[in-house]
Amino acid sequence: MRKVRTASGATAVQIASKTRGVRTIVEHLGSAHDDEQLAVLVAIARERIAELAGHVPFDLDGLGATPPATTAPTVTGSRSRLLWDVLEDAYARLGFDAVGNDTFKKLVLARVVEPTSKADTLRVWDELGVPGAPSLSTVWRTLARSVEQDWRSKIAAAAYAHATRSGPLTVVLYDVTTLYFEAEREDKLRKVGMSKERRVDPQILVGLLVDQGGFPLEVHEFAGNRGETLTLLPVLDQFRERHSATEVVVVADAGMLSAANLNRLEDAGFGFIVGSRTSSAPYDLAEHYATVGNIVTDGETVETTRTMGAGVNARERRVVWQYSHKRKIRDNITLNKQIERAEQIAAGTRPAKKDRFVTLGTGPGVNWARVEKAREYIGLKGYVTNLSTATASAAEIVAAYHDLFQVEATFRMAKTDLRARPMFASTADSIHAHLTVVFCALAISRHLYKTTGVTVRRIVRALRPLRDVTITIDGHELTATTPPTGEAADIIAALRPGVGH
Repeated sequence: MRKVRTASGATAVQIASKTRGVRTIVEHLGSAHDDEQLAVLVAIARERIAELAGHVPFDLDGLGATPPATTAPTVTGSRSRLLWDVLEDAYARLGFDAVGNDTFKKLVLARVVEPTSKADTLRVWDELGVPGAPSLSTVWRTLARSVEQDWRSKIAAAAYAHATRSGPLTVVLYDVTTLYFEAEREDKLRKVGMSKERRVDPQILVGLLVDQGGFPLEVHEFAGNRGETLTLLPVLDQFRERHSATEVVVVADAGMLSAANLNRLEDAGFGFIVGSRTSSAPYDLAEHYATVGNIVTDGETVETTRTMGAGVNARERRVVWQYSHKRKIRDNITLNKQIERAEQIAAGTRPAKKDRFVTLGTGPGVNWARVEKAREYIGLKGYVTNLSTATASAAEIVAAYHDLFQVEATFRMAKTDLRARPMFASTADSIHAHLTVVFCALAISRHLYKTTGVTVRRIVRALRPLRDVTITIDGHELTATTPPTGEAADIIAALRPGVGH
């Protein structure tokens, strides 16, 4: 038996004989593109060699005895059935079948498996052995239809129904990220703006609303130069209009903190918990420190009030401050780095920029008074809310805000596992369609993670190699299935009864 690497990267399996140092190819059995196909071809080769030697043929891994073949066995099909079944089941469980388009479903599931361009998705389907894979022209028509018929609304409705299956939502989390484009020119949507990745390329803002477990509820795109604070209310208005949701508390980071923004949220009927900038601590805590002192213990909370806005727009806000020893250690590291940069500017070894603790005057120097003031407040984190003490305690306010890491985790999943950055999209409609596909894939990924405790990347890595291989021998088709073992078996067990073997 001889295994040879072909020019296409496959492995050809041949039966060869060697006489007086001269090798002769007796029979070419086929080419394998993965380990499973190779194992089947090797088994067939051994059987064929036994036949040629006059031995009795043996069963092919439990597929049953086969009569001596008069033609070479060939691999006629191979597919990652188990992985595709898992993904299709998740798609259906989330209610996304309401879209009613098979090509769209295949696009979503392919992005979960291997994020790539829409054109290259055809290769992914082919490698997975997906039956009835559509053509590229069908893909483009489907994406255009997803915008024309507003499939995102159907998907958002299904996602909300899934998230509220065990009860109504009381808290939603919101954050914004940027997705940049490798494009030379701006347009109405792709604009140069404040980049979270410190880039100067045209970008868009993406606002994501999730539940407390990080499951996505809404996704919206905005022009890249739009202020973050101006994105929250349109997303929430759409959310409320779509689901008639009113008794909801919104949690967002300090980027959403502005008096006007909070007033609009409150006037719209939303409760909110928003992170406060640490620079506000000296003003909020001045009275408390003057009367009680500045000694706080790990986990201790201090409640204060702050007047936000001016004139008729001024409103009194409840502010909860919490001290954490772990946060103090992290803040101290950051503070020391900022002092180091300020000292380098004062020494002339670093150019002056907008660095903290730098004073100019007759020459650059370190503002040590500001340094000492800052040290008094490290370890503190503030939270601004319109919830009363009867509605939520200080501890509940802090705990709700800490769930905000779920949005960051979901964004990381979108940018890494699903590669949401639409490098190949250029028009507003194509970007919208792309983010709709990513939104669905993100929901499936979070659902699978919650169900199995395993990331979607590990699920794909464990299940993708398990293939059903179809072999044709003398007109008879046999199917060899690789059973799940190890982590793959654990994943399937966690997903039962939804997915069978």
